Amino acid sequence: MVGPAQWGTCIHTVSCPLSGPLAYWNNNIATNGLRGDITILDALTGSQTAVLSGHMDSVTSLTYSSDGTFLVSGSDDKTIKLWDVQTGGVVKTLHGHTEGVESVSISADNTMIASTIGNQSAYLWNIKAGNYHIIGDNCGNLAIPPTNCIFSPTTSQLLLSSIDGNTQQWDTNGYKIGSPVPGCCAAFSPDGSQFISQREKGITIRNTDSKKTLKKINLDGSPSHCCFSPNGRLIAVSINYTIYLWDTAGPNPCCIQRFIGHGYSITSLVFSSPYCLISASGDKSIKFWQISIPPADPGSLSTESTYLTSVPIKSVSLQARDGLAFSLDLAGVVKTWNILTGHCKKSYKTQIERVVHADIQLINNRVIIVWKVSFKDKIYVWDARKGKLRGIATPYDSLGLRVVGDGSRVLELHRNMISVWDIWTGKAVCEASLKEKHGRFDALRLDGSKVLVHLEESVQGWDFGTPGSTPTQFSEIPSDRSHLNFIDVREWSRASPVRVEDSVTGKVVLQLYGKYADPPAIQWDGQYLIAGYNSGEVLILDFNDSLS
Repeated sequence: MVGPAQWGTCIHTVSCPLSGPLAYWNNNIATNGLRGDITILDALTGSQTAVLSGHMDSVTSLTYSSDGTFLVSGSDDKTIKLWDVQTGGVVKTLHGHTEGVESVSISADNTMIASTIGNQSAYLWNIKAGNYHIIGDNCGNLAIPPTNCIFSPTTSQLLLSSIDGNTQQWDTNGYKIGSPVPGCCAAFSPDGSQFISQREKGITIRNTDSKKTLKKINLDGSPSHCCFSPNGRLIAVSINYTIYLWDTAGPNPCCIQRFIGHGYSITSLVFSSPYCLISASGDKSIKFWQISIPPADPGSLSTESTYLTSVPIKSVSLQARDGLAFSLDLAGVVKTWNILTGHCKKSYKTQIERVVHADIQLINNRVIIVWKVSFKDKIYVWDARKGKLRGIATPYDSLGLRVVGDGSRVLELHRNMISVWDIWTGKAVCEASLKEKHGRFDALRLDGSKVLVHLEESVQGWDFGTPGSTPTQFSEIPSDRSHLNFIDVREWSRASPVRVEDSVTGKVVLQLYGKYADPPAIQWDGQYLIAGYNSGEVLILDFNDSLS
């Protein structure tokens, strides 16, 4: 068992008409809107506070001045605008670009703007005069012009640009400072002493003055956006629709959180504080992420990581008394869910592969996982407290697994019987014969040591009681939601919706359509229902809400 790796919490989501740039200053977020508008949001509530109109085409880049007095915007209308933050009015419009503006950056003293356009030309603008010169003109007209430009946050005489996959330092006269270094420039640290250059499947943190490599971070994919936290300790990196948070305080950077929730690639990242990260995405949403404070010793964190997968969910388990639920997917990733918020609390990467049947239970604050893999005549057991695996030799034929309520035994369903095994000794305890073949456990009716088994023509219920007792057969398990009737659940199918009917009122309280009507893994305890799908999605429903 490896982990845990922390999965971050999304504390707020705001819908936006477009996906694009973000800029932050003093609890104000600027982002692009429809028809060239700029939308201003309150970073605490996510509500819209203002709309700035003036551009004739989409806004492509935004940045606040260092003192928050001005907002600079670049647009596909080939102009740059300088906005007064207090009044929302346009202070100046800069004309001269031959193509749409791709990026803008403002100097620390608010006198210069750097911008780039589609043909990879980089412009340096004198705000007061309104004129510009192109970087590279004073050093022989570079064969490959700069693509991205970033001003230092602390000195107005230094900026970075990306040229042919390398980062070059410049002064504001357009002269090169030193030699280029590998990687494309991504961000300065808040104090300007360090900068990030990003490369394929990795980023490098360098000293600004010496360009010496301070730290390297290897990634699972190519980064699209990077930024420092306000205290310079954390670095957020986006790869497709996942955000990774790295702590750089120790000698070896370690990934401390992952943020999952966007449906499309991240288009912008910005810290609003050391404890909150804001992201925009192609799914037309802006998400606010809560950052957990790292421990004093970053080395105490596991550097192993798990990741969002779209592989099928093989098992789910409800632990409503603890406010939790668990899921296990085909790749062996176990996730812990808060059933009140729906947020993923933790994630573990296990040694499990090719799972065909599994069960997860939290018993006395101890996680127990049992599973069976393809073409193996053995049940595997993992106990979080004891931290070791046990194998129980069983017949190859298996249709399902269940851990009894006290965690002492595992039930294995076969075609014509249920066999019971002691988890810690691996010995067979007892068995119960079934009258028919081809059974499956009913995941909608589980209660401690009691299980229901669906057979070809009937449903049989068994109570396996305490260790050493003889299994007893019964007809059904009492439920505090006995008036809720699941329709057509014996054969889950996308062809028709699954319906839950209240037998007292005759009303349908829930319907699941399409793929959501065909969950491979499901549990229901009378109030909460959790379902896992082949898409990797997990659905959690509270029937108290449905009934109200």
